[in-house]
Parts: sequence; C-alpha cells; structure tokens
Amino acid sequence: MPRGSKLGELERAVMETLWAAGGSWYTVRDVHEALSETREIAYTTVMTVLDRMTRKELVEQQREGRAYRYRPTRDRGAMTAEVMRAALVEFAPDDRKAALVAFVGQSTAADRRALRDALAALAKRS
Repeated sequence: MPRGSKLGELERAVMETLWAAGGSWYTVRDVHEALSETREIAYTTVMTVLDRMTRKELVEQQREGRAYRYRPTRDRGAMTAEVMRAALVEFAPDDRKAALVAFVGQSTAADRRALRDALAALAKRS
C-alpha cells in the first residue's frame, strides 16, 4: 500500500474532521475540540498524531504565529482511489480485469450507476 494510505482509528477520525472542514485550515485546537465531542482525548495526543500525519504526507502543515494549521493533502475521493490502485497493484498485478470484474460484481446498483456515470464523464473529457 502507498505510504500513509492505511489509517489507524484516530488518524481516520482526524481525517474525517479535516475533510469536514472543506479545505479550510484547522489548528490542533480546532481538531481537538471536534474530536473531544465524541471521545476523551488529550490535546498533546492530537498534536502528536497531526505531526505524524504530516510526516506521512496525509496532511500539510502551515505555521501561523506560534501554532500550526493543518489540512488534508488529498480529498477523500483521491485517497480512496489511491488505496484501490495500490490494492490492484499488490493483489492483481497480472490480472486486473478479473479483480475489477469481481469488484464491480459485488457492488450495489447505486455503485455501478456511479461507476457508469464516472466512465461517461471521463469519456467526454477525452
């Protein structure tokens, strides 16, 4: 899997918080306040997790005065696509077609409709 694509439970919660911000920069305090609504968590834990996520290139960091602000390096869709591509490379390097057929075969009607729409949109761009 690509660097940083496997998320722990707390990293996932941080990413959910940052994605919900819609691209806005969040401070450690902002993330801590959001996470504290549903769990007990120390401010320093959030700070450490965000620092590690910066090193994993999951979030970007920007200094603002004495504090840092954070935002995701990629949106949810891009991160999901990265994980899916990595799985194809790792588990189906020689037969991607079979893997994709199995994936689509196990998807819901709504997922297949979304896939058809996405393929049509890509075809229009070419």
